[in-house]
Amino acid sequence: MILLLKKIHRYWYFISVLLVFVLFFPYIYFLALRPEINYAKIARMRRWVSVGGSALAGVFFKVSYESKIDWNRSMVLCPNHTSVLYITALTYLCPAPFSFIGKASLLKNPVTRIFFKTIDIPVTRRSKVSSFKAFQRANELVQNGRSVVIFPEGKIDDSFPPQIHKFKSGAFRIAIQNDVPTVPIIIENAWDIFFDDGSKRGSRPGIVKIHVFNPIETKDFNDDNAAELEKVVYEKMQSYWIMKNKSYFHNLENLQKICQERS
Repeated sequence: MILLLKKIHRYWYFISVLLVFVLFFPYIYFLALRPEINYAKIARMRRWVSVGGSALAGVFFKVSYESKIDWNRSMVLCPNHTSVLYITALTYLCPAPFSFIGKASLLKNPVTRIFFKTIDIPVTRRSKVSSFKAFQRANELVQNGRSVVIFPEGKIDDSFPPQIHKFKSGAFRIAIQNDVPTVPIIIENAWDIFFDDGSKRGSRPGIVKIHVFNPIETKDFNDDNAAELEKVVYEKMQSYWIMKNKSYFHNLENLQKICQERS
């Protein structure tokens, strides 16, 4: 019975987001005709659609910080990735306009398509050409003073509850090459509210908790020691993740899986 209710809530969540999107679509479409000029306005509409739709479905957000963040700086934001709620979580978190790097399949989604055709960056991760173009586009945005969101894990964990996987280097190379900070971000419990796309476990109303670490300056890093920056970010996020999910990670078998992945 609980699973049935969670499945129903999943459908209501998607319907809620779609309803808000349809309400604003004429204006978004008008803005999308000139995306370079209307970049900030399109980003603002993406925020209204995602946060408004989530609120209709009873999903809200709460943020904690190590210290105050200047969101007007150009930065590379590095969150973990366990749920489709990541778009809403990041748009709620960051009031300044920014771009996501996300999988190309989001171009097929009726809501996310227009944003990934205009301000966000689609990538086919198995294609070196697509990855290179996405990397170039992200570099251009950062050089122009924008921030980009890159999920360093590159995927959502298949296991439940999820863990944090080894990182890919792209986010850290972009930050280093442009001398901008990286910001580690943990979306703590989205997996418990809406794991992955909800197709197996459904979803439920709740408050998604987000923790933002201090920005890590990259002036002391270069391409030769980029792996050190990656390690610093990984260890910060991994230790916080384990602390917030003690009941799962105290299981010896699960800890062994983590150690094997990190070795």
